[in-house]
Amino acid sequence: MAQEKKKFDQNSEQARAYRREVWESTFVNQGTMVAFPTCFPGMTIPFPLDESHITALTSTPEGSIYGGTSGFQTHLFAAEFHRLGGAVFDLGVVASADRCVAVCLGKAAPAQGRGTPGQGRGNFESSALVAFVNGSGGGRAISCRVQPMRQDLIQEWGFRRPPFEDLGECVRGEPVVHAVAPSQDVMVGATANHVFTLKAESKKIETVGQAQAGGRLAVSSDGSVIGRDGEAHLWRFDLKTAVFRSRAMALPQGRWSGDLTWARDPRTGALFTVDGDGQIFCFTAGEGFSGPLARIPLTPAGPMAVTVDGRMFGFCGEGIAKMFCFDLKSHAVANLGVAVSVIEQRRYGYVFGDAVIGRDGEVIFGEDDNGGHVWLYFPRLVPA
Repeated sequence: MAQEKKKFDQNSEQARAYRREVWESTFVNQGTMVAFPTCFPGMTIPFPLDESHITALTSTPEGSIYGGTSGFQTHLFAAEFHRLGGAVFDLGVVASADRCVAVCLGKAAPAQGRGTPGQGRGNFESSALVAFVNGSGGGRAISCRVQPMRQDLIQEWGFRRPPFEDLGECVRGEPVVHAVAPSQDVMVGATANHVFTLKAESKKIETVGQAQAGGRLAVSSDGSVIGRDGEAHLWRFDLKTAVFRSRAMALPQGRWSGDLTWARDPRTGALFTVDGDGQIFCFTAGEGFSGPLARIPLTPAGPMAVTVDGRMFGFCGEGIAKMFCFDLKSHAVANLGVAVSVIEQRRYGYVFGDAVIGRDGEVIFGEDDNGGHVWLYFPRLVPA
């Protein structure tokens, strides 16, 4: 006689332990997350659902955030969450673009009739936002004068949209993969097969080398820019000498089948990256790559950022990503769970496109999803 199937006891200790584990571990279990909509709440409306995938972010020491979206159309935006801020402002739609891969800040050419840039109204008058976007043709650079929202957004406020200037294709017929700004004077970017520079003030774009790109670029501890070069190497561009070296260094032993993603320690300039098996490696200009330091909970690695207290936060996994924390000193890795916000917006967060560190050490993630939000993560304090 077949053995009779036992009825599941929902009140058993095992069932209670399982429910407790799901409740405590599924969603972010350390710190606080806030999902902020892409608007000035109560005054403007968020970006359309299929135009709100936030795929590029940058930040300033003063706390201003700038970004770009992907989808049916590309929007550029500015955001402010400190002082009397609390808004995401749509700077406008970039014509004939559907993906923003990077945003950088650099010097702007002096505006005619305004005197010396930076005098009287703050140094933002001499800064420019440059977005690298893709569309039906090759990747282009789009520039506009920076307009930070340093005003009272509670009582008296107003916005103006700066005009966009199309600086042209970076490399004819090739999409831009990523770009970084190692200084205020020059930006370095990569297309599918070439590396280029963009001079901030002259707006001159120049190809400096050839490389098969794959993933993001990074600024190393000596100020040079590095990026993926084929399956097993990195190229290097020395900003001081303007010398480009293809296959300048080999990637460490690991599985490097996917695109590279990086996180930079703001204190030391050390870079951290993750291979296809989830192994974390450290890179410095003087010592090269370390051996594997730890392993993240899931693969592939998504956007990551290092806080000023020596912890790296990022997302990993496909579909429904989980956040992890890597301690740079102890090399301990913690699975923090799936992103969820119950403040400002009640929302789950599944896919993220970029990450930066905010003015006070918070981590800011751009949500790469329909109806994407700017997510602010305030980590739990670590006992001294």
